[in-house]
Amino acid sequence: MFSKEVTESKPFKWFNERLEIQAIADDITDKYVPPHVNIFYCLGGITLVCFLIQFATGFAMTFYYKPTVTEAYASIQYLMTEVNFGWLIRSIHRWSASMMVLMMILHVFRVYLTGGFKKPRELTWVTGVILAVITVTFGVTGYSLPWDQVGYWAVKIVSGVPEAIPVVGSFMVELLRGGTSVGQSTLTRFYSLHTFVLPWLIAVFMLLHFLMIRKQGISGPL
Repeated sequence: MFSKEVTESKPFKWFNERLEIQAIADDITDKYVPPHVNIFYCLGGITLVCFLIQFATGFAMTFYYKPTVTEAYASIQYLMTEVNFGWLIRSIHRWSASMMVLMMILHVFRVYLTGGFKKPRELTWVTGVILAVITVTFGVTGYSLPWDQVGYWAVKIVSGVPEAIPVVGSFMVELLRGGTSVGQSTLTRFYSLHTFVLPWLIAVFMLLHFLMIRKQGISGPL
C-alpha cells in the first residue's frame, strides 16, 4: 500500500514500530472480495457516506440554529436567506437524509434477499436492524426542529402514538414531550436526541456492524 520511499523513511518506521501501520494497511488491502459482489453490495457504503454528509452539514447548522419555540423557525429562515451558502448546507442535509433512508431500505432488502442474515451473521443483521431504527428516529426528530406548522403537528402526532400502549402509554408520552403538552421541553428533548444521543448510538452500532462484517466477510451467493 505504501511506496518504498515512505516505508524506508524514519518517521514511518518510528510510527510503524508503535502502531503497526503496515500490518493494518496489509489487512485492509488484502481482504478477499468474492467475485459475485456487484453494485448492490455497495448500498451499505452509500448509506454510510450519506450519514457522514449528514454529520458534517448538521454540525455546520448548529452554529446558527436556536432550539427554542420562539426562535427556531426564525433561525432556519436566517440560515436559508442570510448565511453564505446556508441554503445549500441545509438543502444538502435534507436531501442526504432522504437518500440515507432510501439507501438503507434498499440495503436491508439486498441483505434479506441474498440471505446475508443467515448463520454466522445473525448478530450483523441484528445490529443492522437497530441501525435502521436509529436512522428512522433521526428523521422523526429532525423533522420537528424547524418548529413550523408541519414540524409542530408531526411532533404532536408522533409523541402521542405511545398513548395506545396499556399501562405505560401515558408515562411514555410525558417522557417524550417533557410534560402533558407539546412545547419547549419537547423541542429541547428532540434536539438533544437528534444532535447528541442518536449520533453516539449510531456510531457505536456502526462500529459493531463494521467489525462483524470485517470479521465474517461478505456473504456468498445463494
